Amino acid sequence: MNSDMNKQQDAVRIQEADFSIEAEVDALRATSKRIGGITTFLGCARDFSEGRDVFSINFEQYAGMATRAMLSLRDEALEKFEIIDLRIVHRVTTVHAGDKIVLIVVGAEHRGPAFEACEWIIDSLKQRVPIWKKEVTPDGDSWVTEHP
Repeated sequence: MNSDMNKQQDAVRIQEADFSIEAEVDALRATSKRIGGITTFLGCARDFSEGRDVFSINFEQYAGMATRAMLSLRDEALEKFEIIDLRIVHRVTTVHAGDKIVLIVVGAEHRGPAFEACEWIIDSLKQRVPIWKKEVTPDGDSWVTEHP
């Protein structure tokens, strides 16, 4: 496998394990000395949703397809925005209130494009990447179909 493919696969990951925000930011910073602004989006599990208590959230993916969709989002963002690099990590496991779910880190020369790209990526990820979540509540399990 060539180094560009390895870099891409490291920059876009779906995993069960927790991740380090600091390690992901450091990895992004190491890609270019031209990066002057870094934005992050961190999605965390809540203990309350749709008027109900939530005990846990189970994330499932369409294996292989989810990673390809995230790689496509990365490529599209790099073309669409004036950014230098980005990283996306999404967990597929059972999480509890306060646990980290998804991280997007975007580096650009200036903050404006980094903010724009970061917002576009999380919105697009929720619409296009086949990862689903099921909330476990006192009233039973419920698949979340809307993408806020």
